[in-house]
Amino acid sequence: MNTHILAAPGDLYLGSDAATALAQGSRHFSSAAKAVRFAMEHAAPVSLRGAMLKIGDQMLGPRQIRTLHRQLADIGQARHQA
Repeated sequence: MNTHILAAPGDLYLGSDAATALAQGSRHFSSAAKAVRFAMEHAAPVSLRGAMLKIGDQMLGPRQIRTLHRQLADIGQARHQA
C-alpha cells in the first residue's frame, strides 16, 4: 500500500477524457485517499475515463486510481465496488 502517497494532498481531475479533465480544472483534497474515494464512490462513471490524480509531481491515471481504491477497500477504508 502506498500510504505515503495516500496521506499527501492531491488534486483530482475528472472528465470523459484527459483533455476535458484538464480543461475543467482540479478539485483539491487534503489527502489523496479522500480524492480516490470521491472519484470512485461519488463521481459519475463517465468522468473516470479521463480521471487524473496529481500528488506532488506525480500524476496517476484512471487505472492507478482504481487500484488505490481497491487497496483502500481491502483495509476497510473505502466501499467495495460491485
